[in-house]
Amino acid sequence: MAKIVFLDEYSLGGNDLSSIKSLGEYIGYDRTAPEQVLERSKGATVIISNKVYISRETMLQLPDLKLIAIAATGMNNVDLEAAAELGIEVKNVSGYSTYSVAEATICDALSLLKNSSYYDHYFKSGAYAATTDIFHFGRPISMLRGKNWGIIGLGAIGHQVATLAEAFGCKVAYYSTSGVARKERFPQMELSELLGWADVVSIHSPLNARTAGLIGAEQLQQMKPTAIIINVARGGIIDEQALTNALNNKTIAGAALDVFSKEPLPSSPLYDLNDPYSLLASPHTAWAADDAVEKLIEGIYTNIKDFLLSLQN
Repeated sequence: MAKIVFLDEYSLGGNDLSSIKSLGEYIGYDRTAPEQVLERSKGATVIISNKVYISRETMLQLPDLKLIAIAATGMNNVDLEAAAELGIEVKNVSGYSTYSVAEATICDALSLLKNSSYYDHYFKSGAYAATTDIFHFGRPISMLRGKNWGIIGLGAIGHQVATLAEAFGCKVAYYSTSGVARKERFPQMELSELLGWADVVSIHSPLNARTAGLIGAEQLQQMKPTAIIINVARGGIIDEQALTNALNNKTIAGAALDVFSKEPLPSSPLYDLNDPYSLLASPHTAWAADDAVEKLIEGIYTNIKDFLLSLQN
């Protein structure tokens, strides 16, 4: 019976893993520190990891290891070159979070445009109870309908966001981070043109050499002062200090971040904004709707099951 070791179970939010456990001799760890990876993985045929890094040095000392099942889409937590050289298969799961991330993007846009955080705090702080006014107009409230929505990275998630934005009555255009011109039903723009045109900018591209630091001070200056930017892709795409300055100087109206340059984020100027309501932040949870996590678990199960069956052939 194959030994299966899951190094960071917590990353799936406590959901039912019984299907995966049924595939072999299963051992799960809530979290695994770098210095614990080797010892916990000894004798494993399969390692499951979401964010725990599997290095060349670790793989060299695990002669029984045949498969690394990544509990995510991104594969940057594995030395892929070393795995290929050592004949260790690496399988990820794609497509499970498309709708979850797209819905989170729309939710962020609506929350910022409606200034929901401000009005929620106004009510819960007791300010509404203390006034004689029925209405309170402390901050602008805008509609999404009629806005220009610019998408950076028109992959599966970008396409779904575009579809939802259109349903809300937005005009949609996109910038291709790959530089490839494709036949799409949405107009393609250069980045500077898109930033100047859009009322809402959302980022859905991978982090790579082309996109690292893509949005800095110069790019934020090109945006409208009433515009908002949303990043649900990877943290390194936006320069966080430049974004802090843009929010503090009112270069743009607001931002929503679900990803950060370092996760978790121990210290950052984003924690000390002049106007805390200009930033809507979440701890990398745009992907994590219950339905999406269940689909991810199904994908991990299928990857391991199919691999173990292939060993028997």
